[in-house]
Amino acid sequence: MKSRTAGLLVIGIALLIGIVVYLFNAALTTIVATSCEHGPACPMWGTINFETSVGLAIMVLVIIAGLYLVFFAKDEKPLIPRIKIMAPQATARKPTREAYQKVLAGLDAESRAVLEQIIDGGGTALQSALVEATGMNKVKITRVLDRLETQDLVERRRRGMTNVVILKK
Repeated sequence: MKSRTAGLLVIGIALLIGIVVYLFNAALTTIVATSCEHGPACPMWGTINFETSVGLAIMVLVIIAGLYLVFFAKDEKPLIPRIKIMAPQATARKPTREAYQKVLAGLDAESRAVLEQIIDGGGTALQSALVEATGMNKVKITRVLDRLETQDLVERRRRGMTNVVILKK
């Protein structure tokens, strides 16, 4: 909310406070006038003046705060900047086996099978899915992925209870 709008809202609330104080003062004056037999010397008349003064002081303070917001407060920048949506500048190419022929040719059969599954998956695969797709056990897949990582071909990232394997080159 802009500070000017907030200031005007606060001033409106202050005016409502003033109306409530006036109505309260009028009702209390009527009650004291009918129930007090001592006249102006009655202590209840003193409480009316005190309560009215306190209510008006609160109203004045709220009006001052509203005027400050209207005239002096600067609008704050939003905590979360607006994000501009831009048109895509480049589309990622899906990896193909043809692009990795030289790399695949230099690998043993197990590493080749795992790397082909990652390529067929668009460059990413869950480690648990590789276990199912290749028929190898978890330990074997881990060792094959360790070899592929040392050759800087793949990268593993932890996701929950499994790893995501990402093609690097």
